[in-house]
Amino acid sequence: MTARAVSCGVVILNGQGDVLLCHATETTHWDVPKGAADPGEGPREAALRELVEETGIVLPAERLKDLGRFVYRRDKDLHLFAVRVSEDDVQLENCVCESYFPRYSDGTMIPEMDAYRWVSPADVDKFASRSLARLFQTTLSLVELHEML
Repeated sequence: MTARAVSCGVVILNGQGDVLLCHATETTHWDVPKGAADPGEGPREAALRELVEETGIVLPAERLKDLGRFVYRRDKDLHLFAVRVSEDDVQLENCVCESYFPRYSDGTMIPEMDAYRWVSPADVDKFASRSLARLFQTTLSLVELHEML
């Protein structure tokens, strides 16, 4: 049996319990900042690095609450961390993606994420990918997370 891919990410909630979602460039869906760990990198380090690469947000490791590993798709699990932030920690207009990938059509390097927004738990289905929306509906309640942080 092959090892399942694991993506490490951060679920960021604001004071109102809204979740930060990043728009995946040239797709219809929004996602939490996440990605695969580099060799020798632990889940927390990977999640923090991906957070910086995809949003420019820098947070101290000790602020992240380890939520554990979740089944995400047939071929991938998510190892998620959660944090509540203040308006001082995160301003959407300051978010910037520093990781690029080649556009499928012509190979031009484009940012992985190209927009950011706060989304209420009630509206997550309208924005998030099906896999992420399902996770928030079934396994990881944003409302409960908000109360816990």
